[in-house]
Amino acid sequence: CVCIVMVQYIDMISCNEWELKSVNISRWESSAIKRLQEKGKRKSQVLHGMFPPHIAEALVRGEEVPKEEHELCTVLFIDIWGFTDISSRLSADKVAALLNRLFQVLDELCESHKIWKMETIGDAYIGVTNLTEDQTLDHAARAARFALDAVTVASLIPVSATDPSLGHIRIRCGIHSGPLVSTVIGARNPKWTILGDTVNLASRMESTSTPGRAQCSPETA
Repeated sequence: CVCIVMVQYIDMISCNEWELKSVNISRWESSAIKRLQEKGKRKSQVLHGMFPPHIAEALVRGEEVPKEEHELCTVLFIDIWGFTDISSRLSADKVAALLNRLFQVLDELCESHKIWKMETIGDAYIGVTNLTEDQTLDHAARAARFALDAVTVASLIPVSATDPSLGHIRIRCGIHSGPLVSTVIGARNPKWTILGDTVNLASRMESTSTPGRAQCSPETA
């Protein structure tokens, strides 16, 4: 009789332990799923900040993004006049602070002028109009107004926050309008980029411009 009771008691304990383990596993699975969902949500938010909505959504779904041809866009390049000399006179952290001060202002101008910020490469800042939304009627004028505002605002930003003798930032701008192709390159760290002669000519307009000026091609004018 005692043995039967003991066996039943042991079975009851084993059953309770199994139920407890099942509860703990269920809680762990629920927590893991929640963490994965939060991670996926953060990834989606980051992608939507870096890519147009339809590109970001395709990347979130793990789909291959086909190239897109655009008949007419306006591309704008900006760089800092004398950046090589400035970099040689400032520490790396101060150069980073300089670029951050300028790019934050340019980002705000992009928002107000509805310019799509394509990317930054070193001290170069690249924007595009009539790419992610229909701006057929004023894409060139929109880019030109942005460039003029950028020149004005940049001239108010000091090169160094601690050394006034270095003066203020001077930028030069180049603008060209024409057809281009947009595409996503890479899988691990995908990059949405634009390609074509329009991009090359906009870069050339910038490199042959002068400080405090925005130079545009005849196609844009």
